[in-house]
Formats: sequence, C-alpha cells, structure tokens
Amino acid sequence: MHLAWGEEEVTFHEELCAFLDEHTPPEFERGFDYAGEAGDTDESGEVVPAWARAWQATLFDHGWMIPAYPPELGGRNATLVQTLVYLEELARRRVLRSFHYPGYGIVSPSLLEFGNDEQKRLVPAAVRGDTIWCIGMSEPNAGSDLAGLQTRATRDGDRFIINGQKVWTSYAMVAQKCFVYVRTDPDAPKHKGISLLIVDMDTPGIEVRPLRHLSRAAHFAEVFFTDVEVPAENIVGEVNDGWRITQGSLAHERAGLWVEGVCRLDATVSGLIEVARRRGLDQDAAVRRDIATMYEQASSLRALGYKGFASFAQGSSAPEHSYMKMATSEIGKAACEYGMQLQGAYGLVADPERGEENGRWTNYFFMSFANTIAGGSSEIQRNIIAQRVLGLPRS
Repeated sequence: MHLAWGEEEVTFHEELCAFLDEHTPPEFERGFDYAGEAGDTDESGEVVPAWARAWQATLFDHGWMIPAYPPELGGRNATLVQTLVYLEELARRRVLRSFHYPGYGIVSPSLLEFGNDEQKRLVPAAVRGDTIWCIGMSEPNAGSDLAGLQTRATRDGDRFIINGQKVWTSYAMVAQKCFVYVRTDPDAPKHKGISLLIVDMDTPGIEVRPLRHLSRAAHFAEVFFTDVEVPAENIVGEVNDGWRITQGSLAHERAGLWVEGVCRLDATVSGLIEVARRRGLDQDAAVRRDIATMYEQASSLRALGYKGFASFAQGSSAPEHSYMKMATSEIGKAACEYGMQLQGAYGLVADPERGEENGRWTNYFFMSFANTIAGGSSEIQRNIIAQRVLGLPRS
C-alpha cells in the first residue's frame, strides 16, 4: 500500500519548503540538537535569544506560526491534515518554531476556548512571541499530579490573594505573564477546587529562583507566591473550573508534540547508525538487530500517532498520545544509553577532548531523563493509559 498526500497538501508543502529555504535562521542550518546543547541558552547566555524571537515573529508575519489559525493570529486557515504536513516538515528539518513553547502551545488555545474577549486579545502577542509566558502547574509536593496542587488563591473582594510555590516552571525568569493553577476551594474534591489565573510576573510578592540543569543551563525555575494580589477579572473561565481547562490545554499540547517526539527518536536512531558505522560495528549481527528494533519501534509509533491524530481531527479524544508521550521518551532514553555503549569506554566521558562527538551522547543520555518528566511524567501517563485505554479501575 502506498500512502501519499493529496494535491492540496502537496502544494501546501511546496509553499512551506520555499518559505523555510528562504527564511530559516542560520542558527538552524544543521538542525536543532536534541541533545540539549542548543535549546536552553545560546552563546549570549539568553534563555530566549533575540534571533529566536525574531524567527518566531517572521513565522507569524508570514502566516506560518500556527497554520490552522487565521492570518490575524499568525496562520493561514490551514486544514488539520495540512497542519500535520507542517509539523512533520519542521520536525524533519529539526527547526523549532519557538524557544518558549507555553505561549503559543498552551496559553493561546486555552484563551481562545475559555477566555473572555479581553483575554483573547492577549493571544496574538503570545503567538508572535512578543509576550513570553510561563505555566504554573507543577509543585514540590504534587509533581505531575496537577490535582494535588496546594497553591492557594483566596477571594478578597475584587481580587485573589495567592500563596504557595511552583517548581520546574519553564521560562519563569524571563516571562512577563504566567498561567497559574491555584486551589480556590480547599474543601472541594481535588479535581473540583482548581481555578486558573493570569498573573503579571512583576506583581509584588513573586520571587523566581532559577534551577540549573545537568547541562549547566538554567531553563527551569522555582516560583514563590507570597500574598500576591491578582484582580478577580484575571480568572480564566469559571471559578473552580480549572481542571476542565487543563484537559483542553494538555490535549492541544500532546496533539502535536508526538510528531516531534517521533522525529527526535528517528534522529536518535540515525545517530546510532552513524556511530555503528564509524566504529566498524555496522556488520555486527547483535548491533544490527538492536538498532533495527529501535527503528521498528519508531516506525510503529509514527503509525500510532497518525491514528491518534485522525481521532483528534474528528473531535474524539486521542489517548494514543499519552502512550506516544511515554513511549517516545522511554525508548529515546534507552537509545541514548545504547549510543554510549556503542562508543565503548569513552562513551561515559563528557570531556570534549576525550569523548567522541564532543561528549554528545553522554549529555544526550542525561538530558533524556528530562523527557520522561516534562509534559507529564511516564508514571502519570501509565495511569492515564490504564484508566482511559485499558479501562482499569483506580487503586
């Protein structure tokens, strides 16, 4: 069986490729390095470098930032299938749309679906990258279990008073605004007492403490809220209805992220093939079998992603994407470890003067653990799969 795009998708793809050939920044000439060396900071030390913000604005101005959106929101009213063509081409080239995902990937679709008219006016700047957002979800005692959050927002007249702590908050040190999930009814069931507030990051009472990675970059942060006053009008949707908003925003996030996950896995397998050839292991039957297994897994996950995308496009839920999130990150971690094994004794060496490829595979292996946590840990994904796919009861 031969699968191919239709005529409209082919034309769309040609236009996209022409745009990318002309406008892609030189910083992406060799493609984004999923080992984590290029995405946290650039040579200037910036978390979101100026060239990346200019690239995001260029995409928006030409209708290529979110193709499914109308032109005034950085798109061109593309179909869902065309959106998939777009995501796959960017992933194939390893070109990122933005170095700060939350604004266009979580905030914008959430505001368009649940926000009031004034809040919806924040969307263009979020998509274009003129405003950097962070997301206040994870907490020290809750982790990826959003329903377990404890940060409290107490109503006081026409304002809310926030007290609590968030952690692993990407871009908090440079963000102008934050989507903060808070508990507004401590007596309600865990999923029922959550609300979502828009908070300006320069509000008195907010303290941001950057957290440094194993890669030495500071990408995440802890955020402390001490008697932070937020206008009551900054609530998104209804009070105590925040859980429903999270389900919509995370669905949007995972509907497209699986493409990047599969392409990242493809790139890792291709890297393993290069290492095997360079070290003369490409004729070793065991090595060939191991790499072929990973290739088969990546291909199977891509097919499963298409199935989930078809369900999502028809308005149905796509629990496959929870499995995709878990599988791509876990298999990717195993593949990175295998890359170190193929390099032998120096596979564990990160010293650029001694380790192969500037210590890339060692760094990649350590960074791969983050992929099993970011966007929903593997443990949480297993719970979702057990309940929503397999129909198993809660323990």
